[in-house]
Amino acid sequence: MKTLSLKVPDALVAKLTAFASRRDQNKSAIVREAIERYIADVPGDVSSVADRAADLAGSMTGPLDLSTNPRHLEDYGR
Repeated sequence: MKTLSLKVPDALVAKLTAFASRRDQNKSAIVREAIERYIADVPGDVSSVADRAADLAGSMTGPLDLSTNPRHLEDYGR
């Protein structure tokens, strides 16, 4: 992991310190998470639809694989 240095106003450091304390995490973890969320929300993101919908995979109920049951293919191609 690389180290990144940046200048932050005193007021923001105080907010970050308090927030990290409430979440019982270190400031670096909070900043990494905030940067990742910010970058993920930027328009023009290069992530795929599959990447963006990964949390939805497997959330539907129904037949596991329609192709294995001939009954589901009765009208296919008509």
